[in-house]
Amino acid sequence: MFTNESDFENRIVAPEFTPSDHDIETSLRPKCLEEYIGQEKAKENLSIYIEAAKTRGESLDHVLLHGPPGLGKTTLSNIIAAEMGVNIRITSGPAIEKQGDLAALLTNLNEGDVLFIDEIHRLSRNVEEILYPAMEDFSVDIIIGKGPSARSIRLDLPHFTLIGATTRSGQLTAPLRDRFGVILRLELYTPEELAAIVTRSAGILGIEIDEEGALEIASRSRGTPRIANRLLKRVRDVAQVMYEGKINLTVAQDALSRFEIDELGLDDFDRRLMHTMIRHYGGGPVGLETLAASLGEEAVTIEDVCEPYLMQLGFLARTPKGRVLTPTAYEHLGLTPPQKANPQQQLDL
Repeated sequence: MFTNESDFENRIVAPEFTPSDHDIETSLRPKCLEEYIGQEKAKENLSIYIEAAKTRGESLDHVLLHGPPGLGKTTLSNIIAAEMGVNIRITSGPAIEKQGDLAALLTNLNEGDVLFIDEIHRLSRNVEEILYPAMEDFSVDIIIGKGPSARSIRLDLPHFTLIGATTRSGQLTAPLRDRFGVILRLELYTPEELAAIVTRSAGILGIEIDEEGALEIASRSRGTPRIANRLLKRVRDVAQVMYEGKINLTVAQDALSRFEIDELGLDDFDRRLMHTMIRHYGGGPVGLETLAASLGEEAVTIEDVCEPYLMQLGFLARTPKGRVLTPTAYEHLGLTPPQKANPQQQLDL
C-alpha cells in the first residue's frame, strides 16, 4: 500500500525522475546524437537543424520537446548543446518564481548558449511574459523602481537557444508555443530499441547480459528508457547475489517476478486498481474521485501516473460516465469480462 504521493512515485515502474535515478542516469546518458538510441525521426530532423545552424554560424532555433516522462528530453537537450559546442544552463518551470529570476538567468548567458527549462508548462504567466521578447528580439525589459518613479530599461541579450521540455504540451499557452521554431515529440520506445539501450547501459556498468535477458527487461519497461535502466539496476542486484552475476532470460524473469512486475510492465498497484474497479464497481463506469478514495491515493496522481499506461495498453477507457475496464484487462487478469465491460457500449449510451 502506498501511503503518500512520494511512495507512489517511487514505484520501480514510475516514469518520473527520482533521486535514486540521478547517479545512474548521469553515467548512462549518451553524449552525442550517434550514441542516442531511438527517436529516429526526431534525431534525423534535429541533426539537419543543428548542421544548418552551425554552417550559418547562428544559434539553433528555440526547441520544444514534448512527450511522456522518462524518454530522454533532458538527455537530448544536453546533446544539442554538445553538438552545437556551447554551454547549457538547466532549470525548471517551478523553480523560476519571479521575473527577476528568469532575467538573471537570461542576462548571464553567453552567445549561442542553451537555456533548458524542464516542465516549462508550469511557468507562471507573469514570468512567461519575460520570455516573449527574449525569444523573439533577444532582449529583456526590466522595471526599476516603484510607483511614479518606476522606469523600464531594455537589456540586449546574446543570441541563445531556449529548449523547453514538457509532458503536457496542451497546457502551454499559444503565444509561447508559437515562438518555438522546432517542435519535436518524443515517442515511446519499442522493446527492440529498449533492448539496445539496456545492452549499452549494461556495458557501461560492467554487467554481463545476453540478448534474451536484455529483451526481457526491455519488454517490461513500459516503453521508457528511464524505467529500463532502473530495472537493469535492480536485476543486476539479484544476479550478483543469487546467481553468478550474469543476466540471462531466467535471471531476468526471476528478478522481475520478485518485483511483482508482469510481462506487460504492470506492477502491484496497477493490478490493485483494476481489481478494485472489478470488485467494487463491476468494472466501471466509476468516477476518478471515487476510485482515488477507494485506493487511498490522490486523484491527480492516478490520472497522470497510472492511467496513461493502462489506456495505452487498451485496458482502461475514459467515458462520459467514468472510468471503464475493457475486456482486454479482464483477460490479462485471467477473468471473464461481463457484457457491460465493453467501453464502446458505455460511449453509446
